[in-house]
Amino acid sequence: MSSSMLALISAFGLVLAVELPDKTLVATLVLTTRFRAWPVFVGVTAAFAVQSAIAATFGSVLTLLPEALVTTIVAAMFGVGAYMLLREGFSPAKDGGEDASRSGPGPATFLRSALTSFGVLFAAEWGDASQLATASLTARFGNPFAVGLGSFCALVAVAGLAVFIGAKVRSRIRPKLIQRVAGFVFAGFSLFALAQLAF
Repeated sequence: MSSSMLALISAFGLVLAVELPDKTLVATLVLTTRFRAWPVFVGVTAAFAVQSAIAATFGSVLTLLPEALVTTIVAAMFGVGAYMLLREGFSPAKDGGEDASRSGPGPATFLRSALTSFGVLFAAEWGDASQLATASLTARFGNPFAVGLGSFCALVAVAGLAVFIGAKVRSRIRPKLIQRVAGFVFAGFSLFALAQLAF
């Protein structure tokens, strides 16, 4: 097996393993319950492409960033996300909004949905385990293209799974309930990140 193929497979396997139970899947799932599946998938895929390229290009340099700074930023981003989701989740329904939301996606345009998805996932991936894993594997194998491609493919696989689940769940569960659960999950991510600062 060539070193390039080994680097690609190693990156795919490692990133897939760390992302399946991670916030990336949850964030993509939440976005799919708010917007149509296709623009969400396009937005998060673009975010993953940029983040994989950044991690692979800089290699192990990303691991040299002050951990406390990265953790604080991540905690703040998830705190803001939790606030927005919980505010919307606990707001009163407007003109039968529950039923309207259940019948189909909101009025958001393709571009707005894709850009929102890009922004959320681009921000969420900073300092994430997959980004650091990609940087570390790049430093180890010395093949940024193969490692970046493997990492990107794993992230897209996770996003595809989340989009598929989100599209199925959307028609069966009240959107307000999903927003509340997701808000509490995001708050948990924020508190977990803050706890890491203390230890």
